[in-house]
Amino acid sequence: MPEISVILPARNEERLLPNALASIDAQSYPVTDVEAIVVSNGSTDRTIPLTREIGDAFAAAGGPAVRLVKVGEHGVSRAKNAGAAAAAGRWLVFMDADSRMSRGLLARVAERAARGERVASIRIVADGRDPIDHAFFWVIENGKRLVRTRANMFWCERRLFEQLGGFDETLQHAEDLEFMLRAKRAGVKVGHLHDEWIATSTRRLHRLPLRLGMFTMLARWALGHAGIGRRWRYSGGGSP
Repeated sequence: MPEISVILPARNEERLLPNALASIDAQSYPVTDVEAIVVSNGSTDRTIPLTREIGDAFAAAGGPAVRLVKVGEHGVSRAKNAGAAAAAGRWLVFMDADSRMSRGLLARVAERAARGERVASIRIVADGRDPIDHAFFWVIENGKRLVRTRANMFWCERRLFEQLGGFDETLQHAEDLEFMLRAKRAGVKVGHLHDEWIATSTRRLHRLPLRLGMFTMLARWALGHAGIGRRWRYSGGGSP
């Protein structure tokens, strides 16, 4: 049985999903104790057959198990909940399918979990070499520190996730933040893992000319933290 389940909601992610899965296979933590749950959320490209192909290749090479869950309806919260329901691991790590994790991330999660930590957000960095993209995510990371509530991709004890009822499936944005706030209200200390990272695609930053995508993302992030627009459809990128 795996100790850690990495849950990756994916809609039309055939281009970036292989990098996400490769980063799980490259972990310093024993990959035989890891499973990746790819939740295809209405994909119409090669996300589904590609997941199966990569899973077969990993199995032949002794890599992490890769499992596929198919969800017909769109919705990131619904996709994440479906992945968590299918997971066998004691610890759940939520990562977008357009992202990749640092090599020591899962070992660090296991170490902190062994010390009694039950839930923690993970530092997010830009995937790529563009200094402006990196500066943007630095601003976002420090903004979360100032408001004392970090969210985005995180890891959680499975039992706690189930006790809190998972993600609110009516939400299209900031569902992770809402979950963290519920954990805090339940008296659970929410940590932050800063010495490892998840690098995420910067494609949303470049959707508009003159880097205007940065301003729309920043506005969406700020509104979400204020409780505004969490049920608005999130149109950027390919993941749900």
